[in-house]
Amino acid sequence: MKVLLTGAHGQLGRCLLDRVPAGWEMLAADIDSLDITNAGQLGDVVAEFRPELIINAAAYTAVDKAETDAERARLINVLGPENLAKAAKSVSARFVHVSTDYVFDGTSSKPYIETDDTHPLGVYGATKLDGEIAVLHINPEALIIRTAWVFSEYGNNFLKTMLRLAREKNIINVVDDQRGCPTYAGDIAQTIITLAGVQEASGVYHFCGNKEVSWKEFTDCIVSKAKSLNLISRCPIVKGISTDQYPTASQRPKYSTLSCQKISRFGIQPSDWSAALTACLPRIVL
Repeated sequence: MKVLLTGAHGQLGRCLLDRVPAGWEMLAADIDSLDITNAGQLGDVVAEFRPELIINAAAYTAVDKAETDAERARLINVLGPENLAKAAKSVSARFVHVSTDYVFDGTSSKPYIETDDTHPLGVYGATKLDGEIAVLHINPEALIIRTAWVFSEYGNNFLKTMLRLAREKNIINVVDDQRGCPTYAGDIAQTIITLAGVQEASGVYHFCGNKEVSWKEFTDCIVSKAKSLNLISRCPIVKGISTDQYPTASQRPKYSTLSCQKISRFGIQPSDWSAALTACLPRIVL
């Protein structure tokens, strides 16, 4: 199967490249080789390569920066997916797009299901939601996977920041009143690979980690595992603080847990993020 992957240099893209199944002919592209906001360039690439599957792992993910860089965020998170959906349709390719828990406002007290009302709190979430809408308007058969709190051994992410701080500081202040489910990018990649072969999988699906925690509790786990693996010499004190004590340009949802019940019909289980954390920690290079 011929597969076009965008966002190949990001966390998810690199995890996908680590797991390319036998029989996939992969064209891996990133911003330096393919601008998804340029419909003409994208159309030429798709017309020449003629993929049977397009996976969009590209996104503008700088949540706070998006508040002052809204135009760029909209180009990448809305126009880009719209162009990809059109390009996929032009060659009858299956299209998989990745979205986020930030489409919700975090006021729920139970895990979000796919049909719950969306209400993003900032530019990032709003552009990701508009991207979903654009994709499904063009191609209702497209597959959209919403995920949350993504970590891996690649790129810049919360895990790598906490590991660096654990090596540098005696005390780390971490928000303790936002809750969600960490999700290993490698497990998202495997889920995409699995669903790529399931034609009846279309529309929106949630996929995230199997255990809900706060950012502080996630950090406790990171520090504990890093110490047990001798990646840090001593465990710093992890002090829980409130969201109000750590102001950011963009408001975050206080509750981000996603229900994975719908996607489980395909035999897919939530990400065992604790096991994945143990496996990927030794592979991190800071």
